Amino acid sequence: MKEDFYDILGVSKDASAAEIKKAYRKMALRYHPDKNPDDKEAEEKFKKAAEAYEVLSDADKKARYDQFGHQAFEGAGGFGGGGMNMDDIFSQFGDIFGGAFGGGGFGGGFGSGGRRVVKGSNLRIRVKLTLEDVANGVEKKIKVKRKVQAEGVTYKTCSTCNGQGQVTRVTNTILGRMQTASACPTCGGAGQSIDKRPDGSDAQGLISKEETVSVKIPAGVVDGMQLKVTGKGNSAPGNGIAGDLLVAIQEENHETLKREGDNLHYDLYVSLPDAVLGSSMEIDTVSGKVRIKIEPGVQSGKILRLRGKGITSINGYGKGDLLVHVNVWTPKTLNKKQKEFFETMREDEHFQPKPESSDKSFFEKVKDMFS
Repeated sequence: MKEDFYDILGVSKDASAAEIKKAYRKMALRYHPDKNPDDKEAEEKFKKAAEAYEVLSDADKKARYDQFGHQAFEGAGGFGGGGMNMDDIFSQFGDIFGGAFGGGGFGGGFGSGGRRVVKGSNLRIRVKLTLEDVANGVEKKIKVKRKVQAEGVTYKTCSTCNGQGQVTRVTNTILGRMQTASACPTCGGAGQSIDKRPDGSDAQGLISKEETVSVKIPAGVVDGMQLKVTGKGNSAPGNGIAGDLLVAIQEENHETLKREGDNLHYDLYVSLPDAVLGSSMEIDTVSGKVRIKIEPGVQSGKILRLRGKGITSINGYGKGDLLVHVNVWTPKTLNKKQKEFFETMREDEHFQPKPESSDKSFFEKVKDMFS
């Protein structure tokens, strides 16, 4: 079982953003690779701390994690917290370390020897899912046009920064000499500049290429949720690392079923004869049609609960239910014979309303739905 992000950083769930950042910096400095060379255990703890911080430092990701747990960041390389490597960590959180390692701040991350590692830009795409896709999980093949290094492109060491990707400036202030480091303006922090550029490539030696990416979408995702496919964004020039593909979920409306969290709702219209005499009817579910029994004398507004016929919970808590709302259909027009029949039934005791304790009010039914 995956370790809780709060436990990894040693903070409580109500910890402030400043407390979370402080806890991460403490762990990151303790297990930093430069401080623990060739120590696989320290490297793993360093990565775990970064993964936890990536989620808990982002208000949106933290809210999803608090609601769904680790399930909210699984599938397709993670929704935002999974599959981080060292370049990802230094690229995103280098400023946390300050001047403790590598001589200064990090814009795109630094690899071995202090060389700056540039990360390509992310790509974003929206994927439409049916309710059946959401309920059962699905693997989607998505065509993506991304930038990759052109065949035959070569790079050389940047003469401005000598391959370091950063330049250091010393300025005199009232407090003394201050040293600052920033991305190299010539190579943009890559440490390399283009040497040979093939025809058709851009100034960075990249070309656009269409690629089919497979995205595994777990059951129970919700509209607006975002998945991350690591390394399937645009490539970076030289020895940089590729960005990520961010996949936003768009849930399509179902013709007969309505979703509410993990539960589904279905409006079932029953004729007056079927309501009086009883019947069996076929209804839609996300796993195909099922036949349900309508008891004689069923009342309009009754809710039939089909357990486990709803949506799989993304946090691993089983499945929701399908709530079938019975609506007795009253005919709007009658012929003469039908009218005469109902006229004779006006005073018949069997047609007089006699609600029992089991015939709950509308508000009680609504309360039961959410209990």
